[in-house]
Amino acid sequence: MISNISNIDVNKIIPNKNQPRKVFDEKALEELSQSIKNYGIIQPITVRKIYDDIYEIVAGERRFKAVKLLNLDTIPAVVIEVKEEESAAMALIENLQREDLDFIEEAMAYERLIEDFELNQTQLAEKLGKSQSTIANKMRILKL
Repeated sequence: MISNISNIDVNKIIPNKNQPRKVFDEKALEELSQSIKNYGIIQPITVRKIYDDIYEIVAGERRFKAVKLLNLDTIPAVVIEVKEEESAAMALIENLQREDLDFIEEAMAYERLIEDFELNQTQLAEKLGKSQSTIANKMRILKL
């Protein structure tokens, strides 16, 4: 599933359309850029190949945006072989593990995964390691 770390041209990387985070704090991105400028990238981003030489971000969009702010040409990345559904779930899980998505972003991400990949709440809960009731309770807010 995982290949070696490669330095990939930032112009050949696209954001994940299933990224659950919708708002990126500009000040935090500038701070991350400064940290990368001073210390480099400590943890490579994770990408999946979607075309011959085009990659989609699975995890690490903030690091990617920070590198672009610095006008760097390449970024270290781990290339993994996963399907779109797995990539979307991984992007959500990565953000949930940090617990920094807001309630609405999380609910909308659940809804999008269910719709896009024709899952029910139980199937999504299994994929994400959550209870079905947690998924249902979060999604209820979208119906208000």
